[in-house]
Amino acid sequence: MGDLKMSKVLEQLKLLILTGIVILIGQQIGFGRDIVASIPGMVVVVIISQLALIIKAMLPNVKLPTFAYATIIPFLLSMPFMPTADWILSITGQVEFLGTTTPILAFAGISVGNKIGILKKLSWRIVIVAFAAFVGTFFGSAIIAQIVLSIQGII
Repeated sequence: MGDLKMSKVLEQLKLLILTGIVILIGQQIGFGRDIVASIPGMVVVVIISQLALIIKAMLPNVKLPTFAYATIIPFLLSMPFMPTADWILSITGQVEFLGTTTPILAFAGISVGNKIGILKKLSWRIVIVAFAAFVGTFFGSAIIAQIVLSIQGII
């Protein structure tokens, strides 16, 4: 039933806790959020993240990334009909989620840095793929924003 080892789970948990601490410090510095008030929300975020990693390890044949589980779990827990919705939303509302981008982007940079040999083999083709992804994301976001803002009568 997957590749679930306690030592791996504990190592992941340590890294998630360390990342949570960096996020809390970053949101204190960047957004003026109180670290102590944000700790319960960060604990919930860490637990959900760890749960997503565990589910991914338990279901290796399901072709979903861990990020999908980390999105689905809080989505389900915060649905209006769920008894956990108000609590999850209020406690995680103390965490400035824009503040999570700094460590996430740092880890992404490290990940890309570890794959520099593969990127060299892709050479100029990666520029075309990146450009297409950036343009597609920009226009896709702009179209969705235009539709939603038009429906709401804002524009």
